[in-house]
Formats: sequence, C-alpha cells, structure tokens
Amino acid sequence: MTEATGPLKGIRILDLTTVVLGPFATQTLGDWGADVIKIEGLNGDTARNSGLFRNRGMASNFLQLNRNKRSVALDLKTEGGKEALRRLIPTADAIVTNIRPAGMGRLGFGYEACKALNPRLIYAVATGFGQDGPWRARPAFDEIIQAASGFASAIGSDDEPQFVASLAADKLTGMAMVSAVCAALFQRERSGEGQLVEVPMLETLTAFNSVEMMGGLSFEPPIGPPVYKRMRHRKPARTKDGWMTMLPYSAANWNAFFEAVGRPELTEELGINDPVRRAQNIDVVYEKMREIALTRTTAEWEELLLRIDVPHTSFTRMTEVTEQPHLKAVGMFPVVDHPTQGALRLARPSTKFADTPANIRRPVPLLGEHTAEVLKEVGFSDAEIDALRTEKAAR
Repeated sequence: MTEATGPLKGIRILDLTTVVLGPFATQTLGDWGADVIKIEGLNGDTARNSGLFRNRGMASNFLQLNRNKRSVALDLKTEGGKEALRRLIPTADAIVTNIRPAGMGRLGFGYEACKALNPRLIYAVATGFGQDGPWRARPAFDEIIQAASGFASAIGSDDEPQFVASLAADKLTGMAMVSAVCAALFQRERSGEGQLVEVPMLETLTAFNSVEMMGGLSFEPPIGPPVYKRMRHRKPARTKDGWMTMLPYSAANWNAFFEAVGRPELTEELGINDPVRRAQNIDVVYEKMREIALTRTTAEWEELLLRIDVPHTSFTRMTEVTEQPHLKAVGMFPVVDHPTQGALRLARPSTKFADTPANIRRPVPLLGEHTAEVLKEVGFSDAEIDALRTEKAAR
C-alpha cells in the first residue's frame, strides 16, 4: 500500500454498496484519496463472481470497481454486526449506499438513526426512483432505467427501442453520486452539519438524456418532436477498407472537407454556411459525407483529415483498446501486481489533480480482508473480534 495523495485524503467513507453503481462511485472517491471501508455481507458483494476470474470471488467486474478500499465483512442482521457498524459510523465522514431506503431502515441504519450517531455525517443514497414519487419502492436495474427514462427510445427509436451495450444508467448515476458527496462535504465545511443526499437513477438518466433529446418539448406548448435531428443521422462512415468517424462540425470544417475532396459545389448546394439551413439538411449532408468516405482508405482519411484539422478518428476494437495510441501513450491501462490474483490491468483514475494527484494505492480486497484491522481502529479488542467471528457476525 502507498500513501493517499488525492484531494479527499483524510475523508472516511463507509461503503454499503453492491454490484456497479455504488462501487463505481466509491472507487472514484477512493482514487481521489478517501479511506473507503467496504462493508460486505458474509458472502460478499454479488459482483465478486460477475465476469471472468482466476479465483472465485475476484471476478473481472469486481476487480475494475473495488480498488482503494478495505473490506469489512459483517452480517448486519446480527446484533454483533450492527454494533460493529454503529461504532464505525461516528468515525465516518459519509455513508454511501445503494441499498433501498426501506431495507436500510429495517436494518436499523436509516438516515435518522445514523444521524443520531454522527450529526456531521453525509448520508448519500442512490435510489432507483426518487423517494417522493409513486415508484419509490420499486427495484431498479440498469435496463429498467434505460427503458423508463426514454434513453432506449433515443438510442433506437420509439418503434424499436435499444439498450446501450453498457451499464450506462449505473455508471452515470455513480458519477452523479461522486459529485453529490463532494458537494455535500463542501457544504459541511461551511455549516458544520451533515445531510441526507439522494441520487435517483431514473431522474439522473432522464436529466442526462434531456439535453439534446427534448428538442421541441423544450417549449410549452411543444413546437416540434422530442429529437435533435443531427443525433439521428450520426453513423460510422465506411471507408474502402474499414470504418471512420468523420465529424466536420463547423462551417469552416465542412468547407475545408468539401474543398479537399474536390466537391466545393456541395457547400452552396447543402447550405453549409447557414447554420439553420445546414441543420435542416443534416441528413443529406451526412449522407453525402458517407458516400465520399468510400473513396479512400482509413489511413488515407486519417492523413487528410488531420492535415485540414477536421475532427475524426478510426474505430478502436475492444480487443485493441489497451493499444489505442493515445491511451497507451498516457498510460491509461497500467498493469498492477495483486498479492493473490497476479498481474491485473486496470483503467487508471482519469481525472488529474495537479497538486493532489489521484493514485492506485490499495489492491482490490479479498472478502473480509480488513475486518480485524478496521474494527481495532474503532476500539474492538482481539477477544471481541473473535467473539464476532464465533457468532458469525463477522468474517
């Protein structure tokens, strides 16, 4: 283990999260320097067995979501497990959880109970649906939220919705959770008091999607359909030997593009220099671009578009993402040695802090690896810890 260097050094987070959304958020907080204590049940986070693995309980999904954490395994349905958590809460700056509020309440760790133990506590809960709405008690998973938010309709169509092949709702809500926790911690520095923070998945993804997809619904009454026309026509362009993303964006880009390919007449024909007319014709504009794309190889397009400063890139296969030239140059996928799992390739923290850099300092923990260590920090004796093990309240 190396020392924390990130801007959240000195902040302690109790991580009562599972699967993807919560662990994605708490890993970021850990990368940024927080001491993250992951509270797991005696069988561990279900993500421990999600994906490929060398050893059971340490699967690929879990390995990508749980570095920079210490694992404490407690059965919170036992009195011993509850007491251990009760003694940890006064030492924490924040609790982060994606357990439904009713479930936390049944365990005895709803917001009011935790606030009584630590008035300065930030209690951040990710919910599927806002707790002031009629769907507040429903279970939620990524696909449920993609469907209910209109996101799947935007990706596909109203007639044939499609899911993004990524846990977009989980990870976007996780990012929102990080922002919310940091903002609440900042407010506490001003007021001295903690607060309840709720980050609902449905509302978060809906707000994310609304930026460009509300379209005519941005006005009351609506003045057109809920769509940003350009989004519907953005597609990969096939070249002579592969695929490109070619994205002339400004009028200057389009002028340079059509001039370089010997079709300057399209500038006037398609209304390129009038932003309103260009937007109205965007389907035809993109179709012409895709026709022209077939005349050169991917390498030839890369050379030309780079020379005329038009936004572009070739496509990276997932099997080759670790070799993508820019990502490789910035060391995006360092190989780290895990004490029990061997060499692992992880995506490093992406945000850079000039004076307080994020770092990877703790390997992904084994289940309950730090139970004794953390409980001793809050005053448990060896005999008390042994008793918790015997009672099967801790592992």
